Amino acid sequence: MKSGSNYISKIALLTFAFLISIAHIADAQSVFVGKTGKNGKALIKYIEPSELKKIVDNPVDSIWIIDVRSEKAYLNGHIPTARSFPSGTIKDRLNEIPKDKYLILYCTVGGTVKIVSKKLRKAGYKKYINWGGLSRWEWEKEPRSE
Repeated sequence: MKSGSNYISKIALLTFAFLISIAHIADAQSVFVGKTGKNGKALIKYIEPSELKKIVDNPVDSIWIIDVRSEKAYLNGHIPTARSFPSGTIKDRLNEIPKDKYLILYCTVGGTVKIVSKKLRKAGYKKYINWGGLSRWEWEKEPRSE
């Protein structure tokens, strides 16, 4: 009977581990998309990729698209018109990001933007949104990869 109980315990443990890993994967999939700063709610309308595409096609001076991935990742392909501010350099480059602009931030899946958002909030930024990950962008990226 002891081996049967041991078998059930192992199955329960494996099932629990599987459920935890599924929850972790789901958590990593842009769960932060749509999180905004205090005055960033106006950007919610651009959360859909097709709406962001309209901004890319017809840039608006008051809205900046910011890629917080590494410089190498940015150079390998980014949303057109996006500016590169790698997350590791953002604190040192805050003087380059005007507080009066609306900021649409993206990374690989959205988790890094959450970290950057905290830094921006602490520095007094209020007009930003976590757009999520580059994989949401369905159109051509710049620079074009061959």
